[in-house]
Amino acid sequence: MVIIFDLDDTLYDERMYVKSGLQAVAAFGYERFGWDQDESFLLMIDLLEHNGRGAVFDQWLATHRQYGRKLVKECVRVYRHHTPSLQLCTEAKRLLPEISDYPLYLVTDGHKIVQQKKINALGIEHYFKYVFITHRYGIRHAKPSTYCFTRILEREGCDWHNMLYVGDNPAKDFVNLNSLGVHTVRVLTGVHRNVRAQDGYEAQYVISDLGYFQKVLQELIDEK
Repeated sequence: MVIIFDLDDTLYDERMYVKSGLQAVAAFGYERFGWDQDESFLLMIDLLEHNGRGAVFDQWLATHRQYGRKLVKECVRVYRHHTPSLQLCTEAKRLLPEISDYPLYLVTDGHKIVQQKKINALGIEHYFKYVFITHRYGIRHAKPSTYCFTRILEREGCDWHNMLYVGDNPAKDFVNLNSLGVHTVRVLTGVHRNVRAQDGYEAQYVISDLGYFQKVLQELIDEK
């Protein structure tokens, strides 16, 4: 069985990255303007929770009357290029070494520099035969595209039903893989944990966290 993992909110809590990035931007505000870092960070967290990610930097800068397009872009650059402080979730930290005899792959969407920095910070690349950051191949190949999964299929010389994918987002992670015969597992972690999937979009197996993954894996092996 070829086992493929998503990254964000599957192997670690993505809120850790967001908070790490906002702390980096708060440090930038202090270095550039002398603004209190703790106050900046708490304000950006509050803006994030109430308004979403879209305009956090715009609104933070506006409170200091320093708003400007160029400055917003600089904040985005600081956020994307900072070196994050991240940790695997407890279950993933235990699971990855336990299943290291299987061919393991990682398929993750997102800005290629950002995603690589996350992977480096987590120290997990050695677990995987290959890491696919979909945006390296063009945004059109982000999930639900099966482009990177097809490349894994070709590398392994296996059939779709010999592949198992683990993700968290029912809006894009499983729908096209289900129709190909890939085994799919959804973990109810992260921001999508309470999302109800549309018809045909849910994974074949749903587990509360990765601590239950090996039970699913054993069930699939026994079915062969």
